[in-house]
Amino acid sequence: MIEKNQVSAEITAAQSTAVMQNVDNINNVLKDVLTINLTTDDRSHMLKMGDKTLAFLQKALEYASQNMALCPTFLSLPEAQKDYELAAGLQVIKQRVSALLRAIEDAEMVAGSEAYDAALIFYNSVKGAARSNIGGSQAIENDLKNRFPGRRRTTLPSA
Repeated sequence: MIEKNQVSAEITAAQSTAVMQNVDNINNVLKDVLTINLTTDDRSHMLKMGDKTLAFLQKALEYASQNMALCPTFLSLPEAQKDYELAAGLQVIKQRVSALLRAIEDAEMVAGSEAYDAALIFYNSVKGAARSNIGGSQAIENDLKNRFPGRRRTTLPSA
């Protein structure tokens, strides 16, 4: 049941277009960086990085550059430093985008919940009207029943 209206806003066509253009711009700016498409399996087997890992990476690469005799010959320190800088830069971007995505998800969830609640109220009203043989209500109920996202009843085969 609708208790309070938490959101009463709209996205204009101009706003939607501007947002999509900005997303396209971000993709374009990062096109040389965002070239990897990992599978679920790839992700599960890869080393993970967080705030502590970044601090460890920074310190380890700092020590490595100051103590080249301890670096194995197969380790490319310049490439490792480049990877670290990329990861650190992407983490900053990811934090900002994640906060934006969370805000979008929250607004979408509230708006969707409120709209769904209103639709359920109407649907229940139509079902009551159909039970009372109010003209036109049965056709509306039948159409909405076919579209209702709830669980469908399955009939068990006769023995």
